Amino acid sequence: MVQFTVHDENTAPEEARPHLEAGRARMGFVTSLNGVMAESPQLLAGYNALAEQFTKSSLPAKAKQVVLITTSVLNGCEYCVAAHSTVALKAGVDEEVVRALRAGKPVADEALEAVRKLTERVVADRGWVDEQEVEAFLAAGHTRRDVLDVILGVGMKTLSNYTNHIAHTPLDPAWQGQEWQRA
Repeated sequence: MVQFTVHDENTAPEEARPHLEAGRARMGFVTSLNGVMAESPQLLAGYNALAEQFTKSSLPAKAKQVVLITTSVLNGCEYCVAAHSTVALKAGVDEEVVRALRAGKPVADEALEAVRKLTERVVADRGWVDEQEVEAFLAAGHTRRDVLDVILGVGMKTLSNYTNHIAHTPLDPAWQGQEWQRA
């Protein structure tokens, strides 16, 4: 197995160091994911830029967590499911919703379920989502902008999910209470 270094601000390439420092300021620690991504300063910068834009997107905070967890479950990313489950719970997403998302099951909240279903279709169908699925999402009260912001979230998570698959990123202690294993 190819070993990837989990960098910190002292071992990372110079170009990556400001991004790691910003991550530490934001999260309180340098995540293993950011540490691995630091090997490619451009990947780390791109991922962090997408993450920043996703936080500014039109989706409500809970819906953003639905996109991130759903994408990570479908991509089988153990690291990201644990991380985003932890973040979602801290952000006030109901435990029942987080459990359902982790199991790939529907959620009771209609608006969040519409987000889960559209995200599932975007990931599973590689963006070739049936027009009726998009219309159902819109009928649930979402907007065309929301459709595109779901795609933004899926793209951001795909970068981290694939990085974690290849690098076998170790789980940070902060996420260990929400460990998850793909089926």
